[in-house]
Amino acid sequence: MSATKYYHYKTFREMVVRLRDDLNNHDFVLLYAYNGTGKTLLSMEFKDYAKTRKKNPGADTLYFNAYTEDLFSWDNDLDNDTERVLKINAESKFFSGLKDLALEERIFAYLERYASFDFKIDYDKWNVIFSKEVKNPKYKNPDSGEPELIKIDHIKVSRGEENIFIWCLFLAICELVIEGHESYNWVKNIYIDDPISSLDDNNAIAVASDLAHLIKKAKDKVNVVISSHHALFFNVMSNELRQHKTAKHFLHKNGEEGHTIRATDDTPFFHHVAILSELKQVVDSGKINTYHFNMLRSVLEKTATFFGYDDFSKCIYGVDDDVLFARALNLLSHGKYSIYEPKEMGDDNKDLFRRIFNAFYDKYQFELPELLIEQSVAEVATEK
Repeated sequence: MSATKYYHYKTFREMVVRLRDDLNNHDFVLLYAYNGTGKTLLSMEFKDYAKTRKKNPGADTLYFNAYTEDLFSWDNDLDNDTERVLKINAESKFFSGLKDLALEERIFAYLERYASFDFKIDYDKWNVIFSKEVKNPKYKNPDSGEPELIKIDHIKVSRGEENIFIWCLFLAICELVIEGHESYNWVKNIYIDDPISSLDDNNAIAVASDLAHLIKKAKDKVNVVISSHHALFFNVMSNELRQHKTAKHFLHKNGEEGHTIRATDDTPFFHHVAILSELKQVVDSGKINTYHFNMLRSVLEKTATFFGYDDFSKCIYGVDDDVLFARALNLLSHGKYSIYEPKEMGDDNKDLFRRIFNAFYDKYQFELPELLIEQSVAEVATEK
């Protein structure tokens, strides 16, 4: 059996070259990575690469990431508080075909699957006006006794609803790209980074299925790269595209030395194993932060689901101090600990974390990959 190869990149630009090369031989590229790894920065480097290359410089990538939301801003009508609208940055090339091609029907075809509000685009003012039907408490139908439904315009939708609208607008534009509309003939690549951020599992599956159905039509027409930190979304996309030539990678931050990627084609659900590998590294190093309890509980919950258990604590049932461990995980994994502002645990909690991790790891004997790259290891392949 050949040794597993890891590829180390010091810069995002080196990774972009790799991804663009993958697209020469694959229909799609999927990337899995934790939040804070640099997925969004990688997507921007991918986009900007085409503008700075020596041959045929110019934009060639339609992208969806955290910066896409910046193309929209709210006018809350602070003077009258009545005509709230979402303003569109009409100067962006992102919207080059929006006015001429009138995308409302395409957008709504997606939007009605995820939300219950309506919208209208004012192309003269480049505004989006949202509306919703609500019950009128002042009037009831004399026959049914039910409140009358009335339509309210100029509502301000929630942040989540706004993100869903922007996503549906993006999907409608992708349809135009795939169909070869002249306004988007500059698009050679579609790069999607984390299309979902706050959806429940059911909607995550729906979004992944809808996206997979759409991008299958892109085959041989436009290249597609998708990156995500959402394990379920990544799995659904992998399964939906399994009949196509799809390069699947796990992207991992290699300390201060750049990033590594590993192909996950032959290792389904590799990202959960990768989380365990990272946790083992922090256990060995002693650099255990508060948010690592959240990560460990997540792994136990996925393992419990795999075995059909109704509670994650059954994964450690029968080990010494199993009741204590279950209570500790329940308590210490509920804190809102951020990976962006890591806080190291106290010594007592570190010792408790080690004991829980080792009990779980010893019970299931996972085969963990070595994610920290050491250049002296012969099996590591380095691309420059």
